[in-house]
Amino acid sequence: MKKNSTFTTMLFNLNLIHEFYAKIPYRVLAARRVLGRPITLTEKILYAHLVEGRENEAYTRGKDFAEFNPDRVAMQDATAQMALLQFSTAGRASSAVPVSVHSDHLIQARKNASSDLSKAKDENKEVYAFLESVCKKYGLDFWEPGAGIIHQVVLENYAFPGGLIIGTDSHTVNAGGLGMLAVGVGGADAVDAMVSLPWELKYPRIIGVKLRGSLSGFASPKDVILKLAGILKVSGGTDSIIEYFGEGAKTLSATGKGTICNMGAEIGATCSIFGFDSSMERYLRATDRAEIADAAKKIISYLRCDAEVEVEPEKYFDKVIEIDLSALKPHYNGPFSPDRSFAIGEMEKSLEEFESPSEISAALIGSCTNSSYEDLARAASIIKDAQAKGIKPKVPLYINPGSEAVRATAERDGILRTFTDFGATVFANACGPCIGMWARNDIKKGQKNSIVHSFNRNFTGRADGNEQTHAFVASPEMAVIASLSGSLLFNPETDTITNKTSEKHKLAWPWGEELPEKNFVSNPGVVKISVGDSSVKIAIDHSSNRLQKLEPFAPWNSKDISNARVLIKVKGKCTTDHISQAGEWLKFRGHLENISGNLLIGALNAFNEEKNKVRFQPSNAEMTVPNAAKAYKAAKVPSIIIGDENYGEGSSREHAAMEPRFLGVVAVIAKSFARIHETNLKKQGMLALCFADKSDYDKILENDTLEISGLCEFSPGCQFTLILHHTDGTNEKILLNQSYNESQWEWFKAGSALNALCKTSH
Repeated sequence: MKKNSTFTTMLFNLNLIHEFYAKIPYRVLAARRVLGRPITLTEKILYAHLVEGRENEAYTRGKDFAEFNPDRVAMQDATAQMALLQFSTAGRASSAVPVSVHSDHLIQARKNASSDLSKAKDENKEVYAFLESVCKKYGLDFWEPGAGIIHQVVLENYAFPGGLIIGTDSHTVNAGGLGMLAVGVGGADAVDAMVSLPWELKYPRIIGVKLRGSLSGFASPKDVILKLAGILKVSGGTDSIIEYFGEGAKTLSATGKGTICNMGAEIGATCSIFGFDSSMERYLRATDRAEIADAAKKIISYLRCDAEVEVEPEKYFDKVIEIDLSALKPHYNGPFSPDRSFAIGEMEKSLEEFESPSEISAALIGSCTNSSYEDLARAASIIKDAQAKGIKPKVPLYINPGSEAVRATAERDGILRTFTDFGATVFANACGPCIGMWARNDIKKGQKNSIVHSFNRNFTGRADGNEQTHAFVASPEMAVIASLSGSLLFNPETDTITNKTSEKHKLAWPWGEELPEKNFVSNPGVVKISVGDSSVKIAIDHSSNRLQKLEPFAPWNSKDISNARVLIKVKGKCTTDHISQAGEWLKFRGHLENISGNLLIGALNAFNEEKNKVRFQPSNAEMTVPNAAKAYKAAKVPSIIIGDENYGEGSSREHAAMEPRFLGVVAVIAKSFARIHETNLKKQGMLALCFADKSDYDKILENDTLEISGLCEFSPGCQFTLILHHTDGTNEKILLNQSYNESQWEWFKAGSALNALCKTSH
């Protein structure tokens, strides 16, 4: 069943796309003239979206800040709450750009799709009512619970080659699979675009990844990014866009490309992108967007890198990496970090470091990373082969379809029946276990076990809240194989599985249709499109513990910071999951005061090697991190967080910046920051500072009193001074680097970017 063309056109705003496609040739010519050389696809799209009048400037990669006009904004329900609370205070009658809001994060995976969706609608009804009321008031698209995971829905409906979308989720980058620059941001950045302010980004470096050959055997597109994660590690793509090119890139499906771009977030990349090709054209036509496919073909040279770039990539990229798809092997990356990259033949070595169990307890398929029709079809092919050979699963298999279009089409084509006959549990079209929304009852908390999933992240405790669950990231195909073998040591390329009659069989290579033969089943009823109605009242109950109107943060007092104390000195990996946990805390994403109760409860304290236990210096009492922060705030004593490398990697959740701000933390000083989190801290009026000498991290003691001087003499690129007053009477001075520009310093002075916006608008 094809979509109604009028409905579809309303979704993806064909006029907007035609206007952009008419402009891009002129912007590309300007970029070539300014830069004086052939240019990458990344540069073409960036220059096409620079604010008017700035297209004739040359920007230094990794240093200069540039301002852009995004085409769209996307939000998921967990982050949309805070973003829309901020937007509602900006005094606008409507959004300046098209916006979609997707209800995918708050649905817990308990029993099955029907039961879980019904329970979620009841438990979260006031949040859904709030989101829908804001959408009605300001003219935003509202995707109802069960409609699907934001990034799969965006790929199916909104993404278009050459466009620029920002989204309040780090995996917005998924849309790169359709040739779109798609960047994860905090809610304050989204608000900028919605109120017609330029969106600011440090002009990125560009990493070129040349793909040659073609995939075969048990390898999949997921293995491309799993291997690259092992090469670049979790911060290797920071402040960079990854551009894939080469003949191998053209052999991948659009959703396969999306999977690769999606996990670019796990190596810190601003986003990732592929050039427009026939697979993208096929996907656009299959999702009833033939008009976009036709328009893109007319300007195809502007939606790919220049030919010279492919011939001599070293001249145009900051780094070039080459991957031979023909030689690629399936991977299991993990545990605890998505860049622990091991091919299936190397798993004995992988299991040694953390003494991970080789036997697995569960296998899971889905999330925004791997929940397309092709993913499910290829996974189902392995099940069919196993069933024909009399092989039964050894551990449970769980499925989260990516969207209602994917689920309904898979049901029509018999794919879901294959899974259920296998004994798999099909959860709702939602994030579920990928973000900790898995009500798991087969394993006790603290029980060591291993799982395999096709998600993008495997941080400690992320899937089920159990810190002893060792999660390994793999393709959907390998997740099914893990459920059949029950072991991380099983290699389908060489090993056999014994069936119920003691016969030994090798599994056949997976196969599956890239796109459904009969096109996708669609259901326009899952989305509500509004034109905006100023008379609509935003639904917030003043007594709610889920939603809370925002109060502006206080502006800077124009003084240096003095008499501050260390709230916590974080040791090792500290993701936004450690700073502001998801799972059961998701229900408070619209209530800043309540969610601040989870501040840094997952982070390791360097002073005692424990989590959520710090010392409140005035009384020398041991407290939880949130309680200590509250106590410092009540005593009017500023507190400071000390961070390690790549502080704040992972999700775009701005709660990880808003919570410390709300609880009186004035600065985060780290060895280095993840891009989105550093921006989020700046947006909320916080000081995000780095040790000029990373070894100075070791000089900070638990009971030091801290000062930060030089704030009153700010200029871009200047250094501040951290003064440590030790209890033995000695003092030490430490230099701190900062990356604020003039406009970002105005955010700090005003107390937040939103304060600065409201000040200028009035």
